[in-house]
Amino acid sequence: MGLTNQSTSIGVLKDLYRVAPASSDDLVVALAGNPNTGKSTVFNRLTGLNQHTGNWPGKTVTNARGRYKHRGKNYILVDLPGTYSLSANSVEEQTARDFLCLGNPDVTVIVTDATCLERNLNLVLQILEITDKAVVCVNLLDEAKRKKISIDLNKLSEHLGVPVIGTSARSGKGLEELKDAVEAVALGQTKTNPLRISYEDGSDMDSVVSSLVSASEKIARETVRREATPGAVRRGAETRVSAASVQSAAVEQVWNLDRDIDRILTSRALGVPIMIALLGVVFWITIAGANIPSSILADGLFRLEELLSDFILQTGAPAWVHGILVTGAFRTVAWVVSVMLPPMAIFFPLFTLLEDLGYLPRVAFNLDYFFKKACAHGKQALTMCMGFGCNAAGVISCRIIDSPRERLIATLTNNFVPCNGRFPTLIALATIFIAGNLNGPFRSVAAAASILAVIVLAVVITLLISRLLSKTILKGLPSSFTLELPPYRKPQIGQVIVRSVFDRTLFVLARAVMVAAPAGLFIWIMANIEAGDFSLLEHCARFLDPFAKLLGLDGYILMAFILGLPANEIVVPILIMSYMSQGSMLELDSLAELSRLFADNGWTWLTAVCMMLFSLNHWPCGTTLLTIRKETQSWKWTVAAFLVPTLTGIVLCFLVAQGASLLQLV
Repeated sequence: MGLTNQSTSIGVLKDLYRVAPASSDDLVVALAGNPNTGKSTVFNRLTGLNQHTGNWPGKTVTNARGRYKHRGKNYILVDLPGTYSLSANSVEEQTARDFLCLGNPDVTVIVTDATCLERNLNLVLQILEITDKAVVCVNLLDEAKRKKISIDLNKLSEHLGVPVIGTSARSGKGLEELKDAVEAVALGQTKTNPLRISYEDGSDMDSVVSSLVSASEKIARETVRREATPGAVRRGAETRVSAASVQSAAVEQVWNLDRDIDRILTSRALGVPIMIALLGVVFWITIAGANIPSSILADGLFRLEELLSDFILQTGAPAWVHGILVTGAFRTVAWVVSVMLPPMAIFFPLFTLLEDLGYLPRVAFNLDYFFKKACAHGKQALTMCMGFGCNAAGVISCRIIDSPRERLIATLTNNFVPCNGRFPTLIALATIFIAGNLNGPFRSVAAAASILAVIVLAVVITLLISRLLSKTILKGLPSSFTLELPPYRKPQIGQVIVRSVFDRTLFVLARAVMVAAPAGLFIWIMANIEAGDFSLLEHCARFLDPFAKLLGLDGYILMAFILGLPANEIVVPILIMSYMSQGSMLELDSLAELSRLFADNGWTWLTAVCMMLFSLNHWPCGTTLLTIRKETQSWKWTVAAFLVPTLTGIVLCFLVAQGASLLQLV
């Protein structure tokens, strides 16, 4: 019975991981490799825009699949999560292992890093134990050349018993040869004879690891060469060294540019200040550069509104139809597009450039010490960076943390980082109230400094709440991990712009528009249906007003946050519509008109500060809450993720508002 149940379980797993091709002639290719080997670049280069993402059946782990054609045949390329070993710990690594073992791909392409081949060979040898249909892709040959490392690909192929192709995926070099090799192996034109490791000392884990390491070192010694450098003992034109020496030399030599840069960017004294200054420059460019395109978009959209309005009125439609469609739905969408699109179109490419350059892992390195002090995981710094784009994406990225306790801490605190939906609100308020009395370039500098201060505060709050959680409901000690710092690479600006525009900017904007249109319609209805002497919206605002006053806000502001639960992007449009007596949003030609509207409704600098604080610290948007529910598989932790930032925001706003009141009395 036990054997039958086990066979049934394996059969079910095989069904889960089997990729169903559209045609019987399609070939399935698995793309495996260590992290930071350029595997995703190989995938993107081969598939272009013919990609889609989804979840593995029964799992929250996403997978990327793409298609490409070569010599008339269709190939389905499955990009597996990066893993250092098939003896995996994280869910992603287990998924990669299970697909390789049970998914039965026609060919497995193993991507390796030419600059540290020995370490990558450990995974190569493990995969060759389970499949004979494999091709090894030695990527980053351009990086290896820069570090004076050369690899004898033919000899490496002889050792491994499978085709070995050298590539520089960023420039596309070698990818056609890789396609040829994949085709030859898939169709049986190239016969492979994979190397099998003999475990002479036993079959326990220590013996297996020792045998793999020894075999990797031996192969690397015979295939990897490094050109002699000044100070080395020269034997002919080259000096043969062990693979470990190759990697050590690439990192430790004084002349290595990456090492010299890291001594500055990751130093204890300068690392954090440079990181903050760099982030400030990004915000300044975003704020200064967004003003003109935002104004142009607003003018164009509101001219379109006039045409739409004339068309509806000419059809003889009732006034309420015009109100719902134009002053409700369309005007809200116009605000979201004109205010959100320019900052995102600037911020996302800049942030992606830093990611492409290899700087974000340095951010994690700089913040690792502080997260350890907070009894959290150092990788939480990376998940926090992802939250700048979208908190839902930040929550998903928490999967890279192996410890369930630390993963939960990162999930519960990710919302403290302002996402792109909250940036327009923060930027507008900082420009109007913090830098409102300044002119010229000093205004954008002051606004950027204000936003930077908010970001620093968000990081501090994240650390404090992480420590509080680790000492109360999520007790435990921080786990150790190895953070790999990839080499600095020249950003591919064209690809960065395309990727950031399509994968981030337009995706987020589309989501915001889909939420903004019905929200604008709903608010217009609430503002125009009266019960007694007041509209439904006014009744709700009056009910919330006493509590909101304690937080330095008013009932309309709190109502805007509540109704903005589907998406943070629509909080300000809702607030503007609520302040208008007709329940529709005014035509904003500039931030000056927005400033006058707020001032007419009793706003002061204290109101703006408290709203910025509450925007930074309140419940996650609906998308993020659903993502948390999906990731944790628990409504308890979803409710906790709602309450933790909300209670933090209430306490902070209350302290600031009451403190300001006491100062006025004094």
